[in-house]
Amino acid sequence: MHYRQIKRARFIARPNRFVATVEVDGQVEKVHVKNTGRCRELLLPSAKVILAAVDNPQRKTRYDLVAVEKAGLGMVNIDSQAPNKIVQEWLATQAFDYVKPEYPFGESRIDFYMEKQDKKYLLEVKGCTLEREGIGYFPDAPTERGIKHIHELIDARRKGYWSGIAFVIQMPKVKEVRPNLDTQPAFGEALALARRAGVKVFFLGCRVTAEALLLDEKRIQAEW
Repeated sequence: MHYRQIKRARFIARPNRFVATVEVDGQVEKVHVKNTGRCRELLLPSAKVILAAVDNPQRKTRYDLVAVEKAGLGMVNIDSQAPNKIVQEWLATQAFDYVKPEYPFGESRIDFYMEKQDKKYLLEVKGCTLEREGIGYFPDAPTERGIKHIHELIDARRKGYWSGIAFVIQMPKVKEVRPNLDTQPAFGEALALARRAGVKVFFLGCRVTAEALLLDEKRIQAEW
C-alpha cells in the first residue's frame, strides 16, 4: 500500500494516544497518530517521523503520523490500518474463490473469511511494531479483544474451519513475532492454546519506505 503526499517531520510529544505534536516545515503542528498502541520505544523526542497528508477539510489535523525511524533498525510503519490492507491485497493472489473482510463469527468479527472449493478459512491479522534484539513482539499494550479473537479461532477450528493468525511485521529485518509476556502473559497463553488446537500462525515480513508498506517475499512464512 502506498501513501500520497508525504512529509518528513520531527517528533516532539504525544499528549494522548490519538494526537502528537511534530515539527514540520519549521512549524509545530498537531497530527493524528494512526496507532493507539503505546509505541514508547519508537515515539521518542526528536525521532524522525513520516506524515501522510489527509484530503479531508473536516479534519482538525492535516496529517496522519504513519512511520517512525528507529535507530539501528530503520523505518517502522505504525499505521494500524495498513496490515489489513496489504493482507487483503495478498489474499487476492492466493487463489481463493471468495474473500470477505470483517466476517461475523461467534461474538466477534474476524478480519477475513475465505473459501477455496469446499474449504472454509478464517484469518485474523495483527500488526507488529515492537522489536527487541531483532525479534518482534505482540502486543505492545494489553488487548483483551485480541485474546477474544484467538478463542474464536480455536472454536472455529473445532467446528471444521481452517483458522489462522497473520502477524504483519511492519518493519525491516525482523522474521518472527513472539508473545509479549512482559505486557500480557494471557495473550501468550491464548496463543499457545491456539497452536495446540491447530490454529496456524503466519509471519508476513514487510519492506518499509516513507511512501509505502510492501510485503517482503523473502520474509513470508505462511503455509495454507
